[in-house]
Amino acid sequence: MTDYAEEQRNELEAIESIYPDSFTVLSDDPTSFTITVTSDAGENGETVETTLKFTYVEKYPDEAPLWEIHSQENLEDSDVDDILTLLQQQAEENLGMVMIFTLVTAVQEKLNEIVDVMKNRQEEEKRRKEKEAEEAEKKAFQGTVVTIENFLAWKAKFEQEMVELRRKRQKEEEQGGKSKLTGKQLFETDHNLDTSDIQFLEDGGNNVEVDESLFQEIEDLDLDEDDPDFDPLEMGSDED
Repeated sequence: MTDYAEEQRNELEAIESIYPDSFTVLSDDPTSFTITVTSDAGENGETVETTLKFTYVEKYPDEAPLWEIHSQENLEDSDVDDILTLLQQQAEENLGMVMIFTLVTAVQEKLNEIVDVMKNRQEEEKRRKEKEAEEAEKKAFQGTVVTIENFLAWKAKFEQEMVELRRKRQKEEEQGGKSKLTGKQLFETDHNLDTSDIQFLEDGGNNVEVDESLFQEIEDLDLDEDDPDFDPLEMGSDED
C-alpha cells in the first residue's frame, strides 16, 4: 500500500533544497506551496516570470496535484494558456511518480522559449522599422511617380486655379475702373481744384497775377471736348 503522505513529505524536502530562494509553503493541510520560475535573461536583459501554486491531493502522486498561475510578469495571455496546457500534459505523462520538479523544469524551458520569441519579435520589428524608414527616404528622394491618373488630376486642379485667378483679376480690374474718375469728373466733384494750383503757389510765397482778358472770350469758343479728334494745338495753329 502506497504511503502518499510519506512520498509527499520527501518530495517537499527535496523541492525546498532545490529552490531555496523561490519556494514558499502556504499551508500544511492540505499541503500547498508556491515556486517562482524565472527565465534566463535575453539579449537585452529582458526576462519573463511566473509563480506556480501547487496543492497536493490525498492520493498524489497517483493523482495529479492541483496547480494554478499565482502571478506572472511580462507574459501574454496566450503564454499563460500555453503554460497551463503544458502542465496538464506533463502531469498526465508522469502519473504515479512525484512530478513537481518535472513540472517546474518544463515551465522553465517554456519561459526561455518565450524570451527567444520576444527576441525574434523585437528583431522583426526593428527590421520592419528600418525598411519603412528606407522606403520613406527613397520616396522622398525620388518624389512622386507621375502616372496618367495623377497628372490629369493635377492638370484639372491647375486649370481650375487659373480660372479662379483670372476671375479674381477681372473683378479687381472692374472694381478699379469704377472707382477711377476722369479729370473733368474730378473738377466737377471737387471745386477746390479750380484754385488749388494758385493756392499752392501763394502758400509758397509766389503771388500769381492772372490776366483775365485772356479768358473773356473763352465762352465764345466752340470747344467740342467730347470729340475724340479734338486737339487744342491744332486750333492754335489755325489762328496763326
